[in-house]
Amino acid sequence: MAVRRGVIVVLVLIFMAVAVSVLGLVFVGLTMGRGPQVAANSTLVLEINGDLLENEPAGVFDQLFDAPPTVRSVVDSLRKAAVDSRVTSVVLRPTDNAALWGKVQEVRDAVVAFKRSKKPIVAFLESGGDQQYYLASACDKVFLMPTASLDLTGMANYELFLRGALDKIGALPDAIHVGDYKTASNTFTEHSFTPAHREMAQALNSDLYGQLVSGIAEGRQKTVSEVRQLIDHGPFLPEDAVRAGLVDDLAYQDELDDKVKLGRGSIQALRQADYRQVTPQSLGLNRGPRIALIYAVGMINTGASSEGSMTGQVLGSDTMVEYLRKARADDSVRAIVLRIDSPGGSAVASDVIWREIMLTREKKPVIASMSDVAASGGYYIAMPAHTIVAQPATLTGSIGVFGGKFAIAGTLDHLGITTGTIASGVLPRASATLVMNVR
Repeated sequence: MAVRRGVIVVLVLIFMAVAVSVLGLVFVGLTMGRGPQVAANSTLVLEINGDLLENEPAGVFDQLFDAPPTVRSVVDSLRKAAVDSRVTSVVLRPTDNAALWGKVQEVRDAVVAFKRSKKPIVAFLESGGDQQYYLASACDKVFLMPTASLDLTGMANYELFLRGALDKIGALPDAIHVGDYKTASNTFTEHSFTPAHREMAQALNSDLYGQLVSGIAEGRQKTVSEVRQLIDHGPFLPEDAVRAGLVDDLAYQDELDDKVKLGRGSIQALRQADYRQVTPQSLGLNRGPRIALIYAVGMINTGASSEGSMTGQVLGSDTMVEYLRKARADDSVRAIVLRIDSPGGSAVASDVIWREIMLTREKKPVIASMSDVAASGGYYIAMPAHTIVAQPATLTGSIGVFGGKFAIAGTLDHLGITTGTIASGVLPRASATLVMNVR
């Protein structure tokens, strides 16, 4: 009797779990299927934070929570707001960014495009580093918290060299590379910059600094010389930032509508998380021919794409091949945009993807759009595209390959670790090594 009662309890619990899951999925479906109510005279508040992901969350339950902003969600929100009569203004809130500069520039371009609508767009800074201010400077006005500093300073490039530490533990990095500017292995093999490495780092740093200066000069209607002098005197206290003409006024966020006219009458704040549910099609956008957008994001490897907290995003060659073949076979797809944000990875996996794009380009147009990084294998897979576009700050290039190993016999001896071998057949001579990836 007790066993029977236990079975019944288990079955009831299973039934309840299934019922709750089904109800949850129905709720999600209904919620996602119904667009948000956008009030008239709304002010869209766009928070730009995190590392500006490329991909939307994939899981169903991820949609239960506010998804982090992506490059596309921010750009699309600005495109929609420009033609949406219910949205009268935009407040941009750049906060801590972990993105590189390519994504920030793409969002800044979208801000400049939005300004053609003649609707006001203002920036509100709770803290202002180089990236945050660069983005804010494209807006009509810039407001800074009364207690926040404007940390506008020069740029520096810091690189880590581990050779000295490896020498101390008896580990010998044994690497080869093709191309003087292929410097990925220098982290392990060098004590400091090689001449080629220093030349490259200085060129990148100087070019990016020039882009920062010219962007601020254009946005704040100053000369390049004036901006350079201001940056040399940074960072700025709030009042000093106002006197220098870098920000227009000091205010808390709830005071913005007192400082600048954002609309007619009472302002209705509209969250980005809600507004991203409004489809572009409902506003008359994106009604042309279908274009497939395929994301090539992460370290390139063989197998399926994946994402983990430790490994980050992995761009799998099998997944890319599957997507490319589907887009190639779909007659309703007129062209393919390959969105790349990858530092490279496996040479074999990159070659698999490269060949599939070569086959695809024979069937329909392929455009490669580069995000923050398209280097090494990330640039290699862009090469078959009919057109390649990038931001000025996109880290671009395929300038060699490297491979190698760590000879750790000395380390093992120091730690008292020994190895024993039992073999059948002819085997190569054993060695104590750790293999480095080829990129």
